[in-house]
Amino acid sequence: MTEPLGSATQDPLFVLAGVGRSWLWPFAFGLLTVVAGIVVISWPEETTRVVAIIIGLQFLVAGVVRFVTAFGHDGSRTGSRTVYVIMSLLSIVAGVLCLRHQVQTVAVLALVVGLFWLAAGLLTLFVALTEHDLPARGAAIALGALGTVAGIVVLSFPVESAVALAWLLGLWLLVLGLLEVAAALLLRSALRRSGPGTL
Repeated sequence: MTEPLGSATQDPLFVLAGVGRSWLWPFAFGLLTVVAGIVVISWPEETTRVVAIIIGLQFLVAGVVRFVTAFGHDGSRTGSRTVYVIMSLLSIVAGVLCLRHQVQTVAVLALVVGLFWLAAGLLTLFVALTEHDLPARGAAIALGALGTVAGIVVLSFPVESAVALAWLLGLWLLVLGLLEVAAALLLRSALRRSGPGTL
């Protein structure tokens, strides 16, 4: 027996899936990431505590965005949905670590950021390479590859001062944010081709 259409549309998961498909989520997140990068670059002389707060807030926003957009994936892609939920949880944990402890040393902040970017980049690459019909798949591959490289660079670069770390993280935030915006615009085009009126 099929459920009435009205009951389906009232299902929280159904509503969340509709919201998560919107290209506006990654677009807004990309813009916020660009702003975070510009702020960090503009005041590189600030302490590690200030940089940690900015990075922590960006990670928390990333976690919320990844969680919502995870439910925008097709129901048949349960694997990719699970991966995005894992990414959102990792992002929230990394954000809490940065904000709660306000990462006392440059080395610890670089370790937290580098590990998260590396893990998120690899998970994004996994989804993009395994889901051949993923919208804006090429942009997802590029974003995953760049995130992986960013994580490796931050982990391997011998940063000894807050100023050097601010420049390094700020530049990577700026690049990742711009690519996220580009990926969101490509996703918008893909969604509009698949169905008119898609936000």
